[in-house]
Amino acid sequence: MTLLSTPPADRHSLWEDALGLAVGCVIMALSVQFLRTEDLITGQIAGLSLLGSYVSGWSFGAVFFVLNLPFYLLALRQMGLRFTLKSFAAVTIMSAMADALPSVLTLDPLHPAIAATLFGVLGGIGLIVLFRHGATLGGVGVVALWLQDSRGIRAGNVQLVFDLGVFTLAAFLFDWQTVLWSLLGAVILNVMITVNHRRDRYIARS
Repeated sequence: MTLLSTPPADRHSLWEDALGLAVGCVIMALSVQFLRTEDLITGQIAGLSLLGSYVSGWSFGAVFFVLNLPFYLLALRQMGLRFTLKSFAAVTIMSAMADALPSVLTLDPLHPAIAATLFGVLGGIGLIVLFRHGATLGGVGVVALWLQDSRGIRAGNVQLVFDLGVFTLAAFLFDWQTVLWSLLGAVILNVMITVNHRRDRYIARS
């Protein structure tokens, strides 16, 4: 499928952006469920949030929300108010959904390879939807989109480099099989973003 070249900055209406954020957050919250099913982890701030959740006993949503707070300043200064507000809304919605979803959706145990793959595919789709509506889930996504828009560095590659640091930390807390299966999911997610979200196709800044 051939994608169109970069459309104008006002390509999405308010209603379209609201729908895009809702859909992206639902998909991301569902992807986290597959990680939780097999106690897997991921990279970026979501990965740090899962690590913090497993270690501290706090909910994923609470840790995820708090860890994202410092990144809003960077988003405001480099990406603009509209982008920052959209990202704040996305983080808030996704945090609430991720905490609420287990009470209404229970997944049977899965092979870790299946759980990791489904997380990677769904997470990649969810982030691409958010990116294309001028939002992120905060954290490293803000840095990645800023570097892609300003320096031409692929967002997926930036996130993957950060993820390697998260998985290095995870190696001291989890068994090697958990870390390797989790890394599979992170690689799938970031490859999807690298291939499908490029500066010459979409600009995140709005």
